[in-house]
Amino acid sequence: MKLIVGLGNPGEQYKLTRHNIGFIFIDEYLKEKKITNFTEKYKSLFVNTNYNGDKVFYQKPLTFMNLSGEAVGEAVRFFKIDPKTELFVIYDDMDMQFGKLKIKQNGSAGGHNGIKSIISHVGNEFVRIKFGIGKPKTKEETLGYVLGKFTPEEKEVLRDSREKIFNLIDDIKDNMPIQKLMNKYNSKK
Repeated sequence: MKLIVGLGNPGEQYKLTRHNIGFIFIDEYLKEKKITNFTEKYKSLFVNTNYNGDKVFYQKPLTFMNLSGEAVGEAVRFFKIDPKTELFVIYDDMDMQFGKLKIKQNGSAGGHNGIKSIISHVGNEFVRIKFGIGKPKTKEETLGYVLGKFTPEEKEVLRDSREKIFNLIDDIKDNMPIQKLMNKYNSKK
């Protein structure tokens, strides 16, 4: 069993913003796989699929970023998911250059309120898939930056990153051990 979560904010105004990178990759992956049967469950848009006899769930919390843990926690408890080995969360990270990818098994929230919320609901042990969005010049610009639209250069990097993210999700579904995922996908640059 696997629960793959993409973090973001619901609503048209947030649709293609840096903070919604998790939603964007989940949406594009499912579109590529022709999976369109999202239902509203567990305070989220939720898809239940089978892959080689294994249950794979995809989730986009509708709670807004800061309360993501409410939605993730509900699904984890309902399906008795072991966060340590079966929960994978895709989200934006301002402390990494745009397009850089990093997988971690645990750690702090690193200032990310969505991750802080998930930790408060399921604990610290779950797989984080961080996608770098870079950071603004000043701290005061943070909110506008994370909720800002992509530049043309960033859109190009996103397009180039799709295949890597799609392969990563496929490897998760194929039960690649977490250490191997980290060795294969953590950006070297």
